[in-house]
Amino acid sequence: MKVELITCQNFRWLCQTKILSVSEVPNSDRSCHCSCHLAARVLYKYFISRRGFRFSCSAFGMIKAVAFPCKASILPFARIEVPNQVKVKGARMELSLTQPDDWHLHLRDGDLLEAVVSHSASHFGRGIVMPNLKPPITTTAAAVAYRESILKALPANCDFTPLMTLYLTDKTSPNEIKLARNSGVVFAVKLYPAGATTNSQDGVTDLFGKCLPVLEEMVEQNMPLLVHGEVTNPEVDVFDREKVFIDTVLRPLIQKFPRLKVVMEHITTMDAVRFVESCNEGSVAATVTPQHLVLNRNSLFQGGLQPHNYCLPVLKRETHRQAIVSAVTSGSRKFFLGTDSAPHERRRKECPCGCAGIYNAPVALSLYAKVFEEAGALDKLEAFTSFNGPDFYGLPRNTSKIKLSKTPWKVPESYSFSFGDIVPMFAGETLDWLPSSP
Repeated sequence: MKVELITCQNFRWLCQTKILSVSEVPNSDRSCHCSCHLAARVLYKYFISRRGFRFSCSAFGMIKAVAFPCKASILPFARIEVPNQVKVKGARMELSLTQPDDWHLHLRDGDLLEAVVSHSASHFGRGIVMPNLKPPITTTAAAVAYRESILKALPANCDFTPLMTLYLTDKTSPNEIKLARNSGVVFAVKLYPAGATTNSQDGVTDLFGKCLPVLEEMVEQNMPLLVHGEVTNPEVDVFDREKVFIDTVLRPLIQKFPRLKVVMEHITTMDAVRFVESCNEGSVAATVTPQHLVLNRNSLFQGGLQPHNYCLPVLKRETHRQAIVSAVTSGSRKFFLGTDSAPHERRRKECPCGCAGIYNAPVALSLYAKVFEEAGALDKLEAFTSFNGPDFYGLPRNTSKIKLSKTPWKVPESYSFSFGDIVPMFAGETLDWLPSSP
């Protein structure tokens, strides 16, 4: 634990930045002329009851905070013990986190890969790279070649490690799963129901028929299955496709293969939250995106049609967003960071038939910090961003650190390249948390 001084300035800052809401200060305390007394009374109540922090008054010996017998003349300061990753420096708060990984990332290829890879590599240590290219990455040999392309596109002196995946098809063989496991570079297999999302036309049409031998081999090889959890039946409402997938595909899959490790990717509903929570820890987990934590389906239409908020799975009702926030900020080990950062050129988003995908790599950590701060759960942020993912995959946690400072910064309106512009999530808006490179 770190011990930080709570001064009058810091106390005012705690209120201004909404770490401590003025509404939580009783009327009788607001007029207190002793800032130490006020800090002791309010911060004790707040951090003990809601954040799990420890508080004590100090002067001429230690006095228990619960007594509050202080006078400004004899108790000139108070102090609060906060988790190691949180530091208060003057009027700025700083978080120190084990370097996160991105467990669901689209890097594309060609010019687009070279344009975007640095944004992910500057914040994340590793990334599970999605295989839905044209043509898709269906073999281990293709995955190895794609990995080399990514490594060549990285900035100099960058330690980012791409973790490759295979694109599951009706024709994938059990032997390909063995080759993937033995390669040392392929870490999972991605299930796209045919037609569910971008470049998924080559996906699975008969999971329990044609893919059965492959699933059995994946169990033997302890190879995780990463699931895009939506049915593609056109008769099912687009907002219900995740729930129907859980009931008709995912639940039967887990029952048939209880030892298969499954990640339900980019969950969007309370139904998915409940399903993941009902499964055994270590066998089923879920990635969660920034967009599904901070946006609901109203964000698609406010002020006109918003193509840069369009993604698949599509944004859902506010009740679903709240359920996902509650799940990830609860401290559960079953949920971890997966941005689903999916870049498209502006002209492919702002057109009569725009592509699905939100480019959030530059802002993801800032938005995750915002969500955890607003939920009063900054002490649980590091596990979500940096521990739960590698623990589920059986990989070591990163040893390097990154810092997020409470420093407002403006998101660029766009990123310009020779082939065109890419518009990031929250373009032109100001975010409160600024991440730094390791």
